[in-house]
Amino acid sequence: MFTLPDLPYDYQALEPFIDEQTMHVHHDGHHAAYVKNLNEALADYPEWLDKEVAEVLKNLVQIPEEIRIKVKNNGGGHFNHSLFWESLSPQAEKEPSGSLLKDIEKIFSSFSDFKKEFTQKAMGLFGSGWTWLAVKNQKLIIQTTANQDSPVAEEIIPILGLDVWEHAYYLKYQNRRAEYIEAWWNVVNWRKISDKYSQNL
Repeated sequence: MFTLPDLPYDYQALEPFIDEQTMHVHHDGHHAAYVKNLNEALADYPEWLDKEVAEVLKNLVQIPEEIRIKVKNNGGGHFNHSLFWESLSPQAEKEPSGSLLKDIEKIFSSFSDFKKEFTQKAMGLFGSGWTWLAVKNQKLIIQTTANQDSPVAEEIIPILGLDVWEHAYYLKYQNRRAEYIEAWWNVVNWRKISDKYSQNL
């Protein structure tokens, strides 16, 4: 059975950048629903319930066709949000360190240029979806996915994800996605993401 992970901080810990009410609705409502729906979809296939959700997403072609879309959507929602929560911290650093910072500067010219490109991709994503910093063929890329699609299903390793579904920001920022993204940079857990990158080199 898949379970909803606890937040690694209190619901109000990311204030004023991400508000407490949004964290309750986002984690206890939306993410919990993805976990519930995923377990229900796979209830008749217990062999899949014992696997990591990333493994399920990498092997969607093996999932029975009648439940494949439901598993893709809800499995992606579970995986994406689990990564999202751990990518945030109330004691966030201004930038990454070590090999991650060096490779960002090498690929994107500078950390500020990386932030600008990442923000532009997030702003340009039509409708609901995600913007990712990910590793593909041992190289950093910025990628967007629609809805709850996840890079891990394409054998790409996401190390940082920004949720740009309106449910992630609408209570505080309404339709002002740009303000939400600008605020989000203040709570990115670069220590965690730098460690994750080092583990996947």
